[in-house]
Amino acid sequence: MTALTKPRARAGGRAARRSIRSAPKFEMLPGLTRTLPTCEVMDPDQIARIDAASMDILENVGVVFRDEIALEDWKRAGAKVVGERVYPDRGLVRDLIATIPADFTYHARDPKKNVALGGPNSIFVPMTGAPYLRDLDDVRRNPMLADLAMFHKLSHMMPALHSSAHHIVEPYDHPISQRHLRITYSSMKHSDKTFMGMTTSPKNAEDVMEMCAILFGEAFMEEHPVTTGNCNGNSPLVWDETMLGAMRAFCRRNQPVLCSPFVLGGANTPASVPATVAQLNAEALSALAYTQVIRRGCPAIYGHYLSTVSMRSGAPMAGTPEISLMNFMIGQMARFYGVPWRTSNTLGGAKTFDAQAGYESATTLSAVIHAGANYIWHSAGWNEAGMHCSVAKFVVDAEQCAMAHRMASGPQWGDFDEALAAIPDVGPGGHYLGHPHTQENFQTAFFMPDLFDNNSIEQWVADGSKEITERALTHARRMLDAYEEPTLDPGVNEALLDYIARREREIPAADALNQDY
Repeated sequence: MTALTKPRARAGGRAARRSIRSAPKFEMLPGLTRTLPTCEVMDPDQIARIDAASMDILENVGVVFRDEIALEDWKRAGAKVVGERVYPDRGLVRDLIATIPADFTYHARDPKKNVALGGPNSIFVPMTGAPYLRDLDDVRRNPMLADLAMFHKLSHMMPALHSSAHHIVEPYDHPISQRHLRITYSSMKHSDKTFMGMTTSPKNAEDVMEMCAILFGEAFMEEHPVTTGNCNGNSPLVWDETMLGAMRAFCRRNQPVLCSPFVLGGANTPASVPATVAQLNAEALSALAYTQVIRRGCPAIYGHYLSTVSMRSGAPMAGTPEISLMNFMIGQMARFYGVPWRTSNTLGGAKTFDAQAGYESATTLSAVIHAGANYIWHSAGWNEAGMHCSVAKFVVDAEQCAMAHRMASGPQWGDFDEALAAIPDVGPGGHYLGHPHTQENFQTAFFMPDLFDNNSIEQWVADGSKEITERALTHARRMLDAYEEPTLDPGVNEALLDYIARREREIPAADALNQDY
């Protein structure tokens, strides 16, 4: 090699390595298998007290099921039913929830992205339901279908997000009655991870199941969970016809639902942490038991949406100590019953991606990880109490989930002996930067955030004094520029579009949910 060519080769090598280090990384992290101890705030006697209180609520106060089919189902199952109120006894409840699988595997369009759920296995799922977004220019506005597609693409590319979602933002350019079809197709088209299915009405849920059957096959769905539904209860102690009908659509096809009481602590629950958990637990158990009335052995997930209410304004709050305590307690109750559980992540009430948003989200994220949650929903984008999804916050939240994934996986011992061997090599007063072990492991030994700036202030100023929102939006644009669509099988794609076209002809375009068609 000549003196002229040698420096070029070395410079090219450095440039190539620098390019590799700085390129966005899109490969999905494996599902999280937690090794950290869970935070157990209740002793066995206190768990028994919550269980007993919840069973007393079910047997003596009862739960309203505003749905004729559900009431007949409960009667056949042996529950006491008076009007719309069901009083399931504790023996029946325990018998039913005992048939819920303690764990299962979600099957994605790309089998390499299948993920286990339950026990020590957890997944991160982005937020849903925002009527506004803060876009790539950080402008708050109404979303369109193209904005939803953008979030599905980002979900596909963010390594720590193990699932896409459904209506991350509401696409206002489509009628409400038909919107679920385009939302579901966007979930399927722009990502090959598992995803959530719409449960906004029983008919909508049936459409989602039919589209999943086109994508995966009916026989495959009989044995394999491929999507997730969410059914919210109306606290205190009410389940309505819309949610119960959607629940039946999913359970009959062996697809899991989140049985989620919608708790605003102090408003629709007692102003007490233990009593709130007792009521929430009763509500969740009643729905979990009903999933097994519908189909014994179908997967189901103990869910909740959990907030406390400001006694000054009545507004929901996030990141409070009581929410963390309740997550710890709910985790213990779910493990007591042997069922997977869902919680909400990175919640906050801030109106912009500011320090409040960061503090609230970090508090929530830490609590749900230490609580041992399995289905960790609303893990990216949530702001303004869920009123908007922020692009900037979406990508930073997802990176925070990657950091939580690293932490909750526990210390890695694979190279312990090799690392120890470096200590006598370096000796007192030396440094490890040039040691072969460091050179081989520096990219993986310690998490290096892409979106946090750890440079000196002089370097930060020289780089344009960019704060986190601007850096995050730049990163999001860069990711979207690099997006490659995971192409659907042409025949499957055509069948999905044909189904959507037929259903859009059958369902009148209206600004109301499709309940009849």
